[in-house]
Amino acid sequence: QVQLVESGGGLVQAGGSLRLSCAASGRTFSRYDMGWFRQDPGKEREFVAAISWTGVNTYYADSVKGRFTISRDNAKNTSYLQMNSLKPEDTAVYYCAAGLPTGSIATTKRVYDYWGQGTQVTVSS
Repeated sequence: QVQLVESGGGLVQAGGSLRLSCAASGRTFSRYDMGWFRQDPGKEREFVAAISWTGVNTYYADSVKGRFTISRDNAKNTSYLQMNSLKPEDTAVYYCAAGLPTGSIATTKRVYDYWGQGTQVTVSS
């Protein structure tokens, strides 16, 4: 069992930056691939970024590529999402998720077994 808690969301002006953190409980954090997703009210939860359990491989949605960076610190049981050059369309609730490795980085929700409660990110224009 893995419990995930996100933090770091807030209100920021367009062009600004935020860093989200996802703290995991349990001693098996390093076994899991980690993903970040986001959801606007009335829309589907969409993939943002993911990182392999080793931290070697990362993958990003086209909409955030070059602006967001995912990382992890297995010693601290924490995953991070650094978000730069934020745009109003990045406004959403951001969720972190953990899933057992499948051989390739997963971008679909169904692969992830554990989810955090979400943190709100609001980007004003």
